[in-house]
Amino acid sequence: MGNKQTIFTDEQLDAYQDCTFFARKEILRLHGRYHELAPNLVPMDYTHEPDVKLPIQLITNMPELKENPFRERIVEAFSEDGQGNLSFNDFVDMFSVLSEMAPRELKAIYAFKIYDFNTDNFICKEDLEKTINKLTREELAPEEVTLVCEKVIEEADLDGDGKLAYPDFENIKKRASHNTDMSDRRLILKTTCILEPLKREGTEMFESKKRCS
Repeated sequence: MGNKQTIFTDEQLDAYQDCTFFARKEILRLHGRYHELAPNLVPMDYTHEPDVKLPIQLITNMPELKENPFRERIVEAFSEDGQGNLSFNDFVDMFSVLSEMAPRELKAIYAFKIYDFNTDNFICKEDLEKTINKLTREELAPEEVTLVCEKVIEEADLDGDGKLAYPDFENIKKRASHNTDMSDRRLILKTTCILEPLKREGTEMFESKKRCS
């Protein structure tokens, strides 16, 4: 028998299990997916934690993401450098949050980051306009987008500053349940659901675990 190649140390795998929703075999499968994206760049030996990052173009072209209108923003939200370049740790974190066992509260935190296009830690009217246009595939007229943005800010802005901090964002779903306009309610609710679990064949291979706080 030949020697089995060691990709991670036991300590590394234990750390990934403790801080994600994945078991060991899923971490190894994720490494396989990461390696497939750039075989000449991603090593098979991660025991010495190589400094490797894949560019955003490779990640957004993955079948799991390429149909998502927020694919660039999703990748940027998980990128440590903020430019969309993902290390393997970033890659694992992204799929962990996108897994079925990630709590909605955690998904909401990253949804807020994704909708914050100008990265100022607030969702302003311009951020909302971009969000709604992506959610609706730009099917709404500009005046309809403006109306929805104004309603969202009016109903969710707790301190009246004309933009949404994270507590305001959390308030959107609660306030939407009392909105009398069903079409607006559906759209407002939809803004909190962009990080639903991926539904492509192959993502089901990831068994859910816990995530460290």
